[in-house]
Amino acid sequence: MDEFTQAITDIEKKYEALLKSPKYIMSALPKEIPNAGIYIFSENGLTFYVGRTDRLPQRLKEQACNDQKKAAFAFLLAREKTGNTKATYKKEGSRKDLLKQPAFRSAFDDARQRIRRMEVQFIEEPDPIRQAILEICVFVRKKARYSSFDNH
Repeated sequence: MDEFTQAITDIEKKYEALLKSPKYIMSALPKEIPNAGIYIFSENGLTFYVGRTDRLPQRLKEQACNDQKKAAFAFLLAREKTGNTKATYKKEGSRKDLLKQPAFRSAFDDARQRIRRMEVQFIEEPDPIRQAILEICVFVRKKARYSSFDNH
């Protein structure tokens, strides 16, 4: 079996293990979390976001933090709620500008709280290539609504 075929076979097993892994909420994460891996945020049985990282414990916490650059998922939820769905590279409508608007700030804070209540699952995967393949696999199969592979 060539290396790519082996990687795909391994990814299938990891995907199944991820779906069977325990579901946690942010306030009850286990003390032992792998450093590198894939994570998913779900709510009511729907997968909303899939990510990969080499700093899993920190990254999970960042998704609900007050820093709009680190809390990408929360920012996407706030964009949707307020109708500010298009990114801009101008000062007006920028991330900083949006967070100065009371309605957007409120939506961002609500999204951070919502993420804290969502179910999160994760699985260790130290290899960056297999992380990427597994992330795409989860994204496509679970239709992770807020994940994106768009070029920027």
